[in-house]
Amino acid sequence: MKISLTVNAKIQISKPATEVYEAIVNPEQMTHYFISKATGPMEEGKTLLWQFPEFTDEYPVRVGKMQKNKLISFYWDTDGKEYLVEINLTPKGDTTIVSVTESIGTNDEAGIKWLKGNTEGWANFLACLKAWLEYGINLRKGAFGFYKKT
Repeated sequence: MKISLTVNAKIQISKPATEVYEAIVNPEQMTHYFISKATGPMEEGKTLLWQFPEFTDEYPVRVGKMQKNKLISFYWDTDGKEYLVEINLTPKGDTTIVSVTESIGTNDEAGIKWLKGNTEGWANFLACLKAWLEYGINLRKGAFGFYKKT
């Protein structure tokens, strides 16, 4: 039996789903906690390029299914393999539970490395999103400068 690997990360944010959704799909907001630039907003069926503050490369993002204030899905290419990312928003009172899943990795040494790195990455994404939305703080700024190639 072949077992596949899936990244899972979750956090509760003290903002309504409408604000959380907008912060994820709007590149002007995303630059405050995740990316440094994008070729446009996330819209179903579009392919975008994202750039991150600590890297010079651009990363293609193919936007999948979208449900306003509920679901954002996209595919991105990592090491020649396309991965599906799904971000689910679940209202809970005046807060929103944000769940991220990324799949599917293979259950081998490379897959375990991917699982570890991307679980860490999505947990960081959620913490940065929460800090930005609740407190206006950009936690990512300067946090990953050690990744820059000099």
